[in-house]
Amino acid sequence: MNIMDHLPTDLGRAALIGRILTEAGPSPIAVIGENVFDCSGIAPTVSALLEPVNPGQGRGRSLGPVSEFDFASQPLLSPIDLQCIKAAGVTFAASMIERVIEERARGDASKATELRHTIETRIGAKLGGELGTVVPGSDTAFWLKDVLIAEGLWSQYLEVAIGPDAEIFTKAPVLASVGHSAEIGVRSDSHWNNPEPEIVLVCNSAGAIIGATLGNDVNLRDFEGRSALLLGKGKDNNASCAIGPFIRLFDEHFSLDDLLDAELSLTIRGEDGFYLEETGSMRAISRSPRELVRQTMSEHDYPDGFALFLGTMFAPTQDRDAPGMGFTHKEGDCVRISSARLGMLENRVTSSAKAPRWRFGITQLMANLAERGLLASPAPSPLSAI
Repeated sequence: MNIMDHLPTDLGRAALIGRILTEAGPSPIAVIGENVFDCSGIAPTVSALLEPVNPGQGRGRSLGPVSEFDFASQPLLSPIDLQCIKAAGVTFAASMIERVIEERARGDASKATELRHTIETRIGAKLGGELGTVVPGSDTAFWLKDVLIAEGLWSQYLEVAIGPDAEIFTKAPVLASVGHSAEIGVRSDSHWNNPEPEIVLVCNSAGAIIGATLGNDVNLRDFEGRSALLLGKGKDNNASCAIGPFIRLFDEHFSLDDLLDAELSLTIRGEDGFYLEETGSMRAISRSPRELVRQTMSEHDYPDGFALFLGTMFAPTQDRDAPGMGFTHKEGDCVRISSARLGMLENRVTSSAKAPRWRFGITQLMANLAERGLLASPAPSPLSAI
């Protein structure tokens, strides 16, 4: 892996936070000015590293240029550790339609093409334009809901797409996400599934939006299509959440407004010769990231901070094996999710049953940090180090 191919195009102006697996255990690192710094002496976890500023902290121990760092012997982990991993669903028009299709198809991929045409045509006719132009919770949204209910076209997914309340769910347990270049898992009993390339916001315990990274919110269309109550089973499995390669901090060179102009690209290359490439824009999001953060924190605290998937811009629909059957993963697929100023997240698909078992939880992390003497440090706020 040439790490330089997976970093932001404006690397020299970026402040990046990540985690590596050293011989001693997981360690937070920073990449500043194209140099790597070990931040474990400043804060034992990324969660602690992103807390409010505490003046006087240093950058940490220099590990040299990022271009020369040996990520083979000290591989990248997910940059998220003790933060809760949350996700917002149905925040883009394209994924909104695909969710309604899954529901109507009851998880049967063979019905998707016909349903897609019918739903897009009928809803578009009633609206007189694009569904994605409807502002959630607006008077137009309430009017459209009444019209679609009368036509028998209403769906629970449209409720969270254009209603006042966003869909916010827990994607994965603390420490369960995998990082860049790790295998990513799809349930072995799923026969209709896809990657969900997303931008992920990272917030500290106060709810401040600290930065952003890339994520793959692996989705099982057959499970969730059969019943929305299968969302947890369809979303949360071994290795089913990938995040990385680094968190890019918001600063004078990269802001949340810049993120809203971001383009996100997805490529899938299969061992069977299949190739897919799609691109989407954050400008198409139906709810503002700040509003999604607000709803995530409404009557809920996150003392270790949280990461928030902002929703997928598209669900791959390109036929893979047979006409009308659409896309589904095969083992060995190489999935790349990239955005110029966030870098590239790359993972290879396996089944959740075959993926490396998740054995290193909170108990193991605390024991490791205690053994290394890192828990004795005063409560840090090392953003001042960056």
